[in-house]
Amino acid sequence: MRVAHVITRLVIGGAQENTVATVRGLRERHGMDARLISGPGGGTEGLLAEAQQWREARCADNGPLLTIVPELVRPVHPLKDMIALRKLEGIFRETRPDIVHTHSGKAGILGRLAARGAGVPLILHTIHGPSFGNFQNFAANRVFLAAEKFAARCTTHFIAVSEAMKDQYLAAGIGTPEQYTTIFSGFDLGPFLAASDDVQLRKRLGIAPDDFVVGKIARLFPLKGHDDLLAAAPEIVRQNPKIKFLLVGDGRWRARFENFSRSRGLEKNVIFAGLVQPRDVPKYAGIMNALAHLSLREGLPRALPQALAAGKPVVAWDCDGAREVCMDGRTGFLLRRHDLDGLKKRLLQLASDAPLCAELGKAGRALVRENFGVEKMIGAIHDLYTLKRGHPLA
Repeated sequence: MRVAHVITRLVIGGAQENTVATVRGLRERHGMDARLISGPGGGTEGLLAEAQQWREARCADNGPLLTIVPELVRPVHPLKDMIALRKLEGIFRETRPDIVHTHSGKAGILGRLAARGAGVPLILHTIHGPSFGNFQNFAANRVFLAAEKFAARCTTHFIAVSEAMKDQYLAAGIGTPEQYTTIFSGFDLGPFLAASDDVQLRKRLGIAPDDFVVGKIARLFPLKGHDDLLAAAPEIVRQNPKIKFLLVGDGRWRARFENFSRSRGLEKNVIFAGLVQPRDVPKYAGIMNALAHLSLREGLPRALPQALAAGKPVVAWDCDGAREVCMDGRTGFLLRRHDLDGLKKRLLQLASDAPLCAELGKAGRALVRENFGVEKMIGAIHDLYTLKRGHPLA
């Protein structure tokens, strides 16, 4: 079975890690001819390490494992979009995949349209996060919603990374319930389960052994919630100076957040770890005491199950799929969006109650063990492929 995965870019991020793990797992565990097509990437978000490695890798027929389509860019660009559409259709006609599986907004739309044009029999799309919603202006929302509805006509089946994504897309009139399967975005649990509080890493980052570390793993970008966390930070630090905020990730808003921290006298309490490759994230999760993930747009934030796998309690806004892993009072605290008073209260509570942290972390670790292993995700995707290939009209 030959499968072509298509994604807009291979920057460091949850959707990209999911896609790379899926392609690798289908090849290594199931012997499938799985390949990847991506647009160009780069910038402050950083490229996945696999991007360069896979550029040079070849498949059994000497075809490329990774094909870069330069015109497949993230912003809307009519000329480049048309060229990308034609190039994708040409690739599919030449390689003749049994399945095209798309990811992310732009690649999801162009990839599905190209697959239909090339006569690909099965076309799947994974919804990693909403491409439309109240996080964008009215005009953009209407355009992306219309594009998703149009692309849905070319879609055999949808994979949603959370029940929330399935519900949102169905409520918007995209597809039918029978077209959806929810498969959590799995990852290698081992390094997170084994994560430890590395005193030397703490020291290198300017964190004392007895500091309470509130971590955040996300690109320094709009809608990721750093604004809310930093807005609450001055009062939290005033009440408990031993609380440190560790921001793992980079992005175009880094200077903005660094300036804010300096202006509030928080240089010693807000620590910017910078760009971290996914393989190194468990080390940083290990030195955290809790994780705050306050994203305003995310299918199911990968950072939440990663922190829980490391045994850390989580605090999150009730947004998209967060409630499916951040279970209020069981694995952490789920708060309404922008509830800064609630955020301050819960982080201060965790910092003063080690037994509570341990209890929440233990429950979270059990939840993640059951649901988020990468083997489970890959097996579920493989089984779905097999089912749909046997029942192409389903």
